[in-house]
Amino acid sequence: MSRSIDYGNLMHRAMRGLIQEVLNRIAKEGLPGAHHFFITFDTMHPDVEIADWLSDRYPGEMTVVIQEWFENLDVSDEGFAITLNFGNNPEPLYIPYDAIKTFVDPSVEFGLRFETQDDEEDDEEIDAALDNAAEAPMDEMVEPAEPEDARKEAEVVSLDKFRKT
Repeated sequence: MSRSIDYGNLMHRAMRGLIQEVLNRIAKEGLPGAHHFFITFDTMHPDVEIADWLSDRYPGEMTVVIQEWFENLDVSDEGFAITLNFGNNPEPLYIPYDAIKTFVDPSVEFGLRFETQDDEEDDEEIDAALDNAAEAPMDEMVEPAEPEDARKEAEVVSLDKFRKT
């Protein structure tokens, strides 16, 4: 029998319980005010259920946004199911709490990050997510950036043609 208290696991369980309680309220009452969530999760977690095209597109991790349009939010003790819209394609997802890496509500500057023993990232990551969330369009939180070679050349526009003379 261990003679120490595992504060890390106790804290993770409490944080997952908080997420469960928040999602239960949202399922019953909807999102209040400006609240919305960015949830980053491990797409390779064995209990995650997402469409094959999503797991192919986001190998490793994915961030979803729960904001204006969502359906079928069903919260359980192990995780939650939800239908989200990806480019006018409604897709059902199941995300176990154990797969969640970050949970952020930028409307109130609140964020949680779940660390593993292998995770050496520092607390500035959540601060950066909060700072960038308000500035970034929702597409950027869900869609990956195009590879450098896929970008088109920028068109240079002279501002002189817009000046009043």
